[in-house]
Amino acid sequence: MKAIYASGINYDDPLSVLSVGELPDVPVRPNWASIDVRAVTVNHHDLWSLQGVGLSEKQTPMILGTDAAGILREDIGTGRTAMHAGDEVVLYTLVGGHGGDSAGVGPDERRTILSEKYSGTMGQQASVPAANVFRKPANLSMTEAAALGTSWLTAYSMLFSAARVLPGDSVLVQGAGGGVATAAIQLAHAAGLEVFVTSRSEEKRDRALALGADVAVEAGARLPKKVDAVIESVGSATWSHSVKSVRPGGTIAICGATSGDQPGAELTRIFFQDLRVQGVTMGSRDDFARLLHFVEHSDLHPVIAEKFTWDTSAEDSTAAAPVHDAFATVLTGDQFGKVVIEVA
Repeated sequence: MKAIYASGINYDDPLSVLSVGELPDVPVRPNWASIDVRAVTVNHHDLWSLQGVGLSEKQTPMILGTDAAGILREDIGTGRTAMHAGDEVVLYTLVGGHGGDSAGVGPDERRTILSEKYSGTMGQQASVPAANVFRKPANLSMTEAAALGTSWLTAYSMLFSAARVLPGDSVLVQGAGGGVATAAIQLAHAAGLEVFVTSRSEEKRDRALALGADVAVEAGARLPKKVDAVIESVGSATWSHSVKSVRPGGTIAICGATSGDQPGAELTRIFFQDLRVQGVTMGSRDDFARLLHFVEHSDLHPVIAEKFTWDTSAEDSTAAAPVHDAFATVLTGDQFGKVVIEVA
């Protein structure tokens, strides 16, 4: 099978160990299901894997990819919830953990995301526990649906499970432009929240307003009022602003630290203002099911910054060029929305 994979680890030059070529087929496991992949998105997690964050040299070669949309290869389930070979599906890619999220693996296996212990989604086929396969929202293309598994699920969980915001509340989304941020703006607007966003780029602030944000300000600028919750994925560069921008008793939900993870803690302000800081890694299987229904019912469409086509029938050297371009685009961090690789 053709795949996009980490052939090694290189912290300083991650793209040097990004490879495209033939690898063994993904093993068939009991209670797992396979799809023919049609689209995947490139996430920061993929770059971190190439750098050795969550992935060791001895685990390579490792197929990258944490989400996908595609065509189900075999029938799964029974009765009303059954799905059949040929159905268009999206994948929930967290594997393991306790309780309901342990389906398809040992009951005590720690939670992991595809491309850490198990092969990722950037191959001609991908495999996950059968309970992780969901019907694709009917309103979305394969390209759009590929954005849901990581960025959109994370944004949904940050807003509604971690921050527990309600219609009429206010939320600050830091760093308009990234996949989680654009998803959070769209979901929050559709849910009736007052949405504030920040960005250093005037163009990105304008695009955020077009997506449904109510107020867009420069990074670090004072807001018209304090918000009920902050959606934080930037880290060091925005942390102090996040702490100062949330109301007493409010919540900062954080899912990443793309600008660094060592900000000043602002502990005095946090305890004096009774702030709650909640970390988020994607979300539960139930959250994913609710997200898919929300997206279809509200006719929401993920913002696609750029599409690249991976021609699996081409020579590896030819096929690799658009893949490297897709990863390089995410590495620069200048895109607005998700970078998608379509599998041809």
